[in-house]
Amino acid sequence: MAWEAWLTLATIAVAVVVLTRDLLAPAATLLGAVLALLVLGVIDAEQAFTGFSNPAPITVAALFVVARAVEKTGALQPVLSSTLQNGGRARGALARLLIPVAGSSAILNNTPIVAMLVPQVSSWAEKRDRSPAAFLMPLSFAAILGGLITVLGTSTNLVVSGLLEAGGREPIGVFEITKLGLPVAAVGVSALILLAPRLLRARTPARGDLEDNVREFVVDMEVVADGPVDGVTVEAGGLRHLAGVFLVQVRRGQDLIGPVGPTLVLRGGDRLRFVGRADEVIDLQSTRGLTSAEQEHLTFDTDRAAFFEVVVGASSPLVGKTLREAEFRGRYQAAVVAIHRAGMRVEGKLGEVRIRVGDTLLLLADPGFRSRWYDRNDFLLVSPLEAATPVGTRQALGVAAVLAFIILTASTGLLSLLEASLLGAFALVVGRVLSPGEARRAVDLDVVLLIAAAFGLGAAASASGLADEIAGGLVDGMSGWGTHGTLAGLMIATVVLTELVSNAAAAAIMFPIGVAAATSIGHDPRGFAIAIAVAASASFLSPIGYQTNTMVYGPGGYRFLDYARLGAPLTVIVIVATVLLEPALW
Repeated sequence: MAWEAWLTLATIAVAVVVLTRDLLAPAATLLGAVLALLVLGVIDAEQAFTGFSNPAPITVAALFVVARAVEKTGALQPVLSSTLQNGGRARGALARLLIPVAGSSAILNNTPIVAMLVPQVSSWAEKRDRSPAAFLMPLSFAAILGGLITVLGTSTNLVVSGLLEAGGREPIGVFEITKLGLPVAAVGVSALILLAPRLLRARTPARGDLEDNVREFVVDMEVVADGPVDGVTVEAGGLRHLAGVFLVQVRRGQDLIGPVGPTLVLRGGDRLRFVGRADEVIDLQSTRGLTSAEQEHLTFDTDRAAFFEVVVGASSPLVGKTLREAEFRGRYQAAVVAIHRAGMRVEGKLGEVRIRVGDTLLLLADPGFRSRWYDRNDFLLVSPLEAATPVGTRQALGVAAVLAFIILTASTGLLSLLEASLLGAFALVVGRVLSPGEARRAVDLDVVLLIAAAFGLGAAASASGLADEIAGGLVDGMSGWGTHGTLAGLMIATVVLTELVSNAAAAAIMFPIGVAAATSIGHDPRGFAIAIAVAASASFLSPIGYQTNTMVYGPGGYRFLDYARLGAPLTVIVIVATVLLEPALW
C-alpha cells in the first residue's frame, strides 16, 4: 500500500480507539481525523469538506424538525395507541407493539418513536405484572429494523444516498431500498416476536428500584426550635455540602420552598426533605439541631415535586463528570436520588460518581423539569415515573399532512428529498407548530456534524487507495464464495465497525470499499451500497451502538450482555437475509 493508505488506516484506527473509549464526542473525533488527513496531505480541502456541501446532513437536520413536531403534537398516537392493549400472551403483545413501531419508523426518525413509547410501555407492563425488559429491547430493535424500509427511516440511509450522489450516481429513491429493507425488516420483526420471550430475562428497571426502596432515598428532618440551626442559613448550618444527601425542599407551614438556596434562613419547625442514600449517611443523622420527621407513609406534594427517570446519551455534557463537577442541582434544579448502571444501582457517594453513557438517573424535581429538558442533548430520555399517554393535539393533522407531503413529493420526483424536507420543516415553523427555538433545539447538531465529517473520512479511504486495497483482499479471500461471500464479508465488517463507531461513520468508511469490491467482481455497486446501509443500521449487539438501544438500557434494567443474547441471532438473520436477497435484486 502507498503511504497515504497506511496513514489513512492509522488515522481511522486512532479514531476508533478514541470513540470506543469515549475520550471525545463522536463528531469532534471524526472532524479531528478528517482535519489530520487534510493537514498531512492525504486529501484536499474539497474532499475533506465534501460532506458540508452534500444534501444528506441538511436533510437529516430538516427531518429532525419534522420528527420533533410529530412528537410534540402526538401525530403518531392514533397509530401507536393500538399497540398497548389489555391481556394476551407475550408474543401476541409483542406483535401488537412491534409491527406498528416498525411501520412508523419507516417514515420517521427512530428516536422520537422510542422516546414516546418507553414510559408508556414501562407503565403498561408494570400494571400487568410483567417485566418491561420483555418489551423495551424488542421495541428499540423493531424501530431500527423499520428504518430499513425507506430512505427516510434512518440517517444512515441518507448518508449512503449522499455518498452515491457525491460519486456521480443517482441518490437512493424514497422507496428504492424497500425491496430489500421490507423483507429484511419483516423477517427481523418475526424473529423478535419468536425469540424475545425465550431469550430475554426478567429484570428490575431503575424506576422499580425507586418504588421498592423509596425510604432509602428520601428522608424528612425537622429543625428544632431554638436549636443550633434555627435562625441560620442553610450554608452556615452545614447543610449545603453533606457527604451523601442533598437538601431539596423545605416545608414551612403551608409553604413549600424549593429548590433550596444556600442563603435560605431556617426556622424552628421547618421540615427539610433530603434525598440520597439516607441509610448509609451518618453526617445527616448526627447534625445537631435536626430531629427525624419520618412518617409512616411518605407523601409528596405533586404540584411542586415529581420523580423522573433520565438516560444520559453520548452527546450529554454530563459524560465523564461527577454530579458535583457538573453542578447538577444548580444547573438542572433537580436532585439525583439514585444512579443505575448496567441494571444495578451504583453504590457510594452520588456526588463523586463519574457519569457514563447509558447511565439512568432517578431525579426529584419540579413537574416542569421535562418540558425544560426533554428536547436538549443533556438527556436521551426524560420520563416522569407516572407517565400519562400523550394526547394528540389539533395540530397533529397538519403535521401528518406535512409528513405525507414530504413522502409524496420526494417519492414521485416532484421535489428532491432535501427540498421536500426543508419545505416541510419551514411550514411547521411558519404554522407555529414549533417555535424557531424549538426547531433549533430539535436539530441534533452533533449528529449533523458527524455525518458531514464522515464523508471526508470516506473520501480519504477512497482517494488514498485504502478502499481498493481492502476490497481487493476481501475479494481474493472470498473468491471461492462468489458474490454472496464477498457481500457477507462486507456486511460482517460493517456490523463490527458500527458497534465501535457511529452508524454514519461505519457506512462512510465501508462505502468506498463496497463500491470497489462490487466493481471488481462485475456487480452493481448500488446494491452493495444499500446492503452496507442495512448492515450499518443493524446495531443490535450492545447498548451503546445506537441511541435507541441506550434509551432503553436503564428503563429495562438490562445487563450489557443481554443485548448480545437477543441481538446476536437477530444480526445473523439480517445478514443472511440480505446476502440471499441482494444479488437477486441488483
